Amino acid sequence: MELLLIRHALPVRRELDEGIADPQLSEDGLAQAERLAGYLSSERIHAVYASPLRRAQQTAAPLARVQGVHITTVDDVAEWDRNSNEYVPVEELKAANDPRWQAMLRGEWNVHEESPDEFNARCINAVEGLIAEHSGQTIAIVCHGGVINAYLVHVLGLTVNVQGFFYPNYTSIHRIAAARSGERSIVTINETSHLRNSGLPMGLFQKS
Repeated sequence: MELLLIRHALPVRRELDEGIADPQLSEDGLAQAERLAGYLSSERIHAVYASPLRRAQQTAAPLARVQGVHITTVDDVAEWDRNSNEYVPVEELKAANDPRWQAMLRGEWNVHEESPDEFNARCINAVEGLIAEHSGQTIAIVCHGGVINAYLVHVLGLTVNVQGFFYPNYTSIHRIAAARSGERSIVTINETSHLRNSGLPMGLFQKS
């Protein structure tokens, strides 16, 4: 079977004094999601899954519509900071040289409520469970950078910080071939052809 792990599109910045931020997509993010759906319209995707967070649900919506399927929400592919009271796109942190950006570079910005091992296991088990349900099919899971890192690190057999192994661009596609025998092969990483020459932001290290 083929698995498409897809990072959500660009959200708005949201900072609260209390409560959970859970931001919606920005205008650019909504446009990114539409381009993603159009790009994948020539492929048959049998099921679309998404994190419960709004940025993932809104990114998955055009894809599910084009594919003629419903979105199935999977709580265990939510991001490690799902309960945070703030969400600031990392590009904004970097551009402002925000202290939170410097902390991230040092590996010190750790606000999640579960340990790295717990987060890693949660994501891997969720993805493997969905793979088991779709033998011979193609599925998409719209999720988050931390989740994608956790699973690809698992496939590669690495022992690194699962939150920062690499940077997935907005609406980037990461394809994995999963065999019934248990073999997992990474086919593409950070596939973003649908954003090329669009004028839309792609992420931290690439320009549109």
